[in-house]
Amino acid sequence: MRLRENASVEKLAGRYYTPYELAEFIVKWGTSDIDVQNILEPSCGDGVFLETLRNIDLKFNCTAVEIFEEEALIAQNRLILDDRFNIVVSDFYERYTNFLQHEKYQFIMGNPPYIRYQYLSPEQRDIQSNILKMSGMNANKLINAWVAFVVAAINVMDENSKIGFIIPAELLQVKYSEQLRMYLMRELSEITIITFNELIFPDVEQEVVVLMGRKKANHIGSHVMKILEFENVRDLITNYKHVDSTSHFQAIDMNTVKWTKYFLNLEENKLVQEIKNSTNCLTFGEIAEVDVGITTGNNKFFCVDHTTALEYDLLKVSRPLIARSVNIPGVTFGNEDWQFNIQKGARTYLLDFNNISEDQLTEGQRRYIRQGEENEENVGYKCRIRQRWYVVPSIWEPDAFFLRRNYHYPKFVINQNNTVSTDTMHRVAFNIGIDSKRAVLSYYNSIGFAFTELEARSYGGGVLEILPRELENVRIPNLFDIDIEEEIVDMLFDALNNTIREERNIEEALDLIDELILVDRLNFSREDIQAFRGIWHKLKSRRLGRGINPEIIEV
Repeated sequence: MRLRENASVEKLAGRYYTPYELAEFIVKWGTSDIDVQNILEPSCGDGVFLETLRNIDLKFNCTAVEIFEEEALIAQNRLILDDRFNIVVSDFYERYTNFLQHEKYQFIMGNPPYIRYQYLSPEQRDIQSNILKMSGMNANKLINAWVAFVVAAINVMDENSKIGFIIPAELLQVKYSEQLRMYLMRELSEITIITFNELIFPDVEQEVVVLMGRKKANHIGSHVMKILEFENVRDLITNYKHVDSTSHFQAIDMNTVKWTKYFLNLEENKLVQEIKNSTNCLTFGEIAEVDVGITTGNNKFFCVDHTTALEYDLLKVSRPLIARSVNIPGVTFGNEDWQFNIQKGARTYLLDFNNISEDQLTEGQRRYIRQGEENEENVGYKCRIRQRWYVVPSIWEPDAFFLRRNYHYPKFVINQNNTVSTDTMHRVAFNIGIDSKRAVLSYYNSIGFAFTELEARSYGGGVLEILPRELENVRIPNLFDIDIEEEIVDMLFDALNNTIREERNIEEALDLIDELILVDRLNFSREDIQAFRGIWHKLKSRRLGRGINPEIIEV
């Protein structure tokens, strides 16, 4: 963790300045078709939003808050002789607590500071926590300052009002934004999210979205939402009027905090809902229990290669290990695969001292443990809270593994070697009576892949991260209550396994499974299956477009 005293001024202030054209777009949208009297800019910086607002020929009162006096002076100089603006030098949190929360505004605009929790002062942390708690949210150390800014701003919106904020794209998917997404869905009548394929702040590599929200007085009916995608700011300005339409809005689903579905159109979401209601499908959690892999607390110490295992007499206290995605050759992992990884020099052993008392340790094992202590391998939290720091708990052999972070497509592999895994992979235990081959085929198809993109989240660098409960929610075709010739199951399973092992295009296997199982046996229409393939492509392409860096999944 980077300490506050070592952080840059930009990091502490959250200063990432808005392009003038984007600020102008937000201001024009926010001041149109609405009676605007009071306007708020909670973090005005050098005043780019205010300068664009100055060109709007309306009577209004604008309060702008800026914590840094030198920035506020620049903004004031931009607005000389315009008495519609009142620029206040203050911490927004403090100003909100003492004054702003008692006011109401018809338009709120800006680019809230992106300040991590550890960079806030104790006073700011307390106020931020109070803002979130009073709005029915929980405060924690993962929450960035921009989240509380958004919540506070919505709290002071008038009955008929708009908000236009530039905020991190983390809003769309990350775990700590879940409560904020639910809050926005509950408080705003209309939500429009603008996303960009190009970075707006390229120097800091911060992907952002534009949140455009609206409150309507006496609003009756469902709240609605839409997500619009543009190449860059110029594309937004040129083409927004052509794609903005009430027909793009979709009713907000209050049963989920995930927003990935709003990247799909109405027809695609209708098809997704039909599959959720279909008796031909079930959830992954209905065929298996998914748990995180083994949390060692120090993979470097507990995962060793063959040479190290021999040197310190560790073979007798080791389990076969599959630890990284590059060690997964197909949809099966057997002894030959493990031996191949040993020959490559991979860390293929996990140390397991659970059934070894301290007086049973050999001299080589004692030497390895002492060396770990000398190198302070035992000081991490997970290790130091154990009765014996070098004894890893909860070691068990699953029926299968599912890679936690995936790139082009998810990796699901049957355990055929009594192997264990670290938490780079989830452990899958099939329910009684579930055939492992059918389980794999029920997942490797267009429906399974599409629902994985819908349930999981974009981690970064284009990587898809899926958590155990999210995997259990993935919808898959039900291959367990229908008659399928075993030779067909074996043929498809082998074809899939060979396709992955030979590094061919995975869609060759999907085509075969889709046709012979989903269409021929489960009677899905080819049009619907192609639609699900298209949903997978759409969401995957968007994810991959966020950054090309597959190495991020190699932990």
